[in-house]
Amino acid sequence: MALSLQVIYPITDDTHFDYDYYLGTHMPMVGEHMGAHIASVLVTKGLASGPDAPPESYAVATMTFADQSALDAALGAAGPVVADIANFTNTRPQMLIGEVIA
Repeated sequence: MALSLQVIYPITDDTHFDYDYYLGTHMPMVGEHMGAHIASVLVTKGLASGPDAPPESYAVATMTFADQSALDAALGAAGPVVADIANFTNTRPQMLIGEVIA
């Protein structure tokens, strides 16, 4: 069963997000530490939350995994990646782990 991990970076008052650092440093770090276990990665930059509504999230990173053991291995290697979050944002990321059903 394929699984996904989504990391959602919500926009709240007094938060910031450095897209250049995120794409140029953080995502390569994800590849270095977790990449061997990841089947695919998609990063989406928030543009809107609906018609004429500002985005509620800076970005969403979606990673897919072949199975639970691959997800577990990636999470086990994620320590440096998690520690790096403070280098590009002060928002509190939300995580969603789910079963890929479509």
